[in-house]
Amino acid sequence: MTEPLLVDRTDAVVTLTLNRPTAMNALDVALKEALRDTLAELEADRSCRAVVLAGAGGQFSAGQDLREHVSTLESAKGDPLATVRAHYNPIAARLANLPKPVVAAVRGMAAGAGASLAFLADIRIGGPKTSFLMAFAKVGLAADTGASWTLPRLVGHAKAIELLMLAEPVRAEEACQLGLLNRLVDDDEQVLPAAQELAARLAAGPTVAYGAIKRQLSIADAGTLADALAAEAQAQTICGNTADHRSATHAFVNKEQPVFQGR
Repeated sequence: MTEPLLVDRTDAVVTLTLNRPTAMNALDVALKEALRDTLAELEADRSCRAVVLAGAGGQFSAGQDLREHVSTLESAKGDPLATVRAHYNPIAARLANLPKPVVAAVRGMAAGAGASLAFLADIRIGGPKTSFLMAFAKVGLAADTGASWTLPRLVGHAKAIELLMLAEPVRAEEACQLGLLNRLVDDDEQVLPAAQELAARLAAGPTVAYGAIKRQLSIADAGTLADALAAEAQAQTICGNTADHRSATHAFVNKEQPVFQGR
């Protein structure tokens, strides 16, 4: 049986590949459970210092597997959208709060919950054929997998409403201009290598500080200046006690290149 999620480790970088290429990596229960549980494992794995999220077969993800969803609707057993609480919410929380960098290699289409997954990454890299489609309204649904939280932060409230209500595709160049993509490479074949190269660079950095930066921005986005200042003070206390801070400060003073251990 083909694994729905491929897990590849290269040094401190773990690449998670949504592996249902014949279904455009649509998210069925098996794939959602594998992604949810693997992210939980990686959160506590200190040997993993950066994560790459990718899709197999030239596409990122078409979002929820609607064939499976139709079967659930027709069965009339239980809540057909129970997957939001059982799968999508935990996945979104894990990705957003993962205390290490996440880079999304967004090749081809990212639609619905697939786009939402990409938006939860810290950095997104795409190619000429990359496109996003907030397809929820096309099937009579509102946003999920954190899109109501991430999208306004990326593009602003007004643009988020437009993307969600009109459900029109956003091509690569526009996506880059809007902030849905951080970087755009010239060749689709280079999307994953570029993402892995960037993840390797981040994996060689101060992992604890990166995790603190993510927490700071999350608090500051939703809180007051006082909340942000308190978060900064807490973060600096944590980071200031790391071996990375001490060794990097020593290296700077001595005009040496710092080597970070992620602790």
